[in-house]
Amino acid sequence: MQQNGSSGSNGSDGCSRERQSPSFSPLPSATTRVRRFIQERRTLPLPRVMVVFSAAGDTDKPGDAMSSSDPTEDDFRKPASPTPNRALTKPLRSSLNTQEQEFPEVISLNVGGTYFTTRLSTLRRYEDTMLAAMFSGRHYIPRDAEGRYFIDRDGAYFGDILNFLREGELPHQDRVRAVHREAQYYAIGPLLDQLEDIQPLTGEKVRQAFLDLLPYYKDNLERIVEIAKLRAMQKKARFAKLKICVYKEEMPITPYERPLFNSLRFERSDSEAKLFEHHCEVDVSFGPWEAVADVYDLLHCIVSDLAERGITAEQQCIGVCDKHLINHYYCKRPIYEFKITWW
Repeated sequence: MQQNGSSGSNGSDGCSRERQSPSFSPLPSATTRVRRFIQERRTLPLPRVMVVFSAAGDTDKPGDAMSSSDPTEDDFRKPASPTPNRALTKPLRSSLNTQEQEFPEVISLNVGGTYFTTRLSTLRRYEDTMLAAMFSGRHYIPRDAEGRYFIDRDGAYFGDILNFLREGELPHQDRVRAVHREAQYYAIGPLLDQLEDIQPLTGEKVRQAFLDLLPYYKDNLERIVEIAKLRAMQKKARFAKLKICVYKEEMPITPYERPLFNSLRFERSDSEAKLFEHHCEVDVSFGPWEAVADVYDLLHCIVSDLAERGITAEQQCIGVCDKHLINHYYCKRPIYEFKITWW
């Protein structure tokens, strides 16, 4: 019985082992493998991720990253080259070189038919000028038949421009106005500032400050020229005469007023002021104004400005306006006769 029991137990154990082997025996080995895999992976270094930049055309090629072929994986593991893509840089540089024009160190110029030779650095002396912009390489400059760079401008005063750019030399007084116009065209700020601080431009600033008190001055000057031209053409004469009123004070002057008032400026009501408003029977009238400059200063301005335009003008006082205003008040504004000679 014991043998049967033992054999039964052995048989049962054998059966249990045979039954347990297919269901429970793989578990310890699988768990051990998972643990080993986790432990080995913890000890392994982390993989390095490398990003490779390529040209736009390279993205369409087969065998890119994430491909399963072996050559691609080898390329993916290789470090990226630090050198830039030449296919991208070369066309950009070549396009820039085609846009910018290169100049020699010595420049030959043709300014309106007058020839000059100077250094490139002289023309680029000041950055914010037209010459520096022209010879910066960003603009096209035509050339004459001899290969000189051509500037379509009168070259009579371009030498004064170059002398200033070379040594800071200023032109003679009789050339200041003309050089100032050229400096305005070429936008040479330092030359303009220095020219405006010397004669005759300094005096012109002071004179213009006085003429700004008469906003109608330029219009009246044009009217003088037009009237004198029409009268000379109608009479077929070499000259024409005009009557021009020039007065500084707005209020009239009479012998009766002088003993009563020490100054010509006195207060009147609005109704009384309207009684004194009138227009003298003259061709052109200037006044009034408030400044130290008097009537003779304005007459000098008129004559000199006409002479600047090539018109010869002579003036003389021929009397006063005798228009009666009210009571014993008369106008008494001085009247000047201008003689304009045309040839």
